[in-house]
Amino acid sequence: MRIPSLDGVGPEQRAKGTPFGTFPLPYRSRVRGRAWRRSVPRSLEMLIGYARVSTDEQNLDLQVDALEQAGCDRIFSDTGFSGALTSRPALDRAIALLRPGDTLVTWRLDRLGRSLGHLISLVAELESKHVAFKSLSDAIDTRTAGGRLQFHMLGALAEFERSLISERTRAGMAAARARGARIGRPAKLDAAEIDAAMVQAHRRSLAKLAERLDVSPSTLRRAIAVRRKVFG
Repeated sequence: MRIPSLDGVGPEQRAKGTPFGTFPLPYRSRVRGRAWRRSVPRSLEMLIGYARVSTDEQNLDLQVDALEQAGCDRIFSDTGFSGALTSRPALDRAIALLRPGDTLVTWRLDRLGRSLGHLISLVAELESKHVAFKSLSDAIDTRTAGGRLQFHMLGALAEFERSLISERTRAGMAAARARGARIGRPAKLDAAEIDAAMVQAHRRSLAKLAERLDVSPSTLRRAIAVRRKVFG
């Protein structure tokens, strides 16, 4: 019986090549900055894994092992990057590699992003490119009708939450105005300072007056214009 070589390809196979490139499908190798890689023809649909930890002290092994067991062909990983960041080096490379029919796989939803709004927009972007998304721990797989429904429900909840926040903000501002509160940034100049500047404006330049009041000339000019409009 012929004993195959260590990489699983016998001498005759090596001479003829394999349908999957230099190495057969089970072969994986460590690639710097890209974690695991498996040689497959790019014409096939691929599972692209993504892993992330926020600090250098955290370990990627748990996520990488789970993505490996899920059959990912390539795994990209970010170390020391917060999930709040919309752009991360490895994530950007993973998205650039994705083609129609591929699937982006994460161990958990929060590995892809901390913000629900960011997750919704990112998955919507993938869908526009005919790329699916799968979260192993959350049992979300947009390749299935149930997975798409589940994710769209998350999107509807996120939109509902944004609407509630907006309504509460508007109601709070209206109540504050009714109590006489001023909405917005505090004024840099009070009425006495503006009146004094208006009196001295014919003797000193606006730039000098603004410097004395520690504001920009444009701020002082606007304040004087509003004061004149109100009091004539």
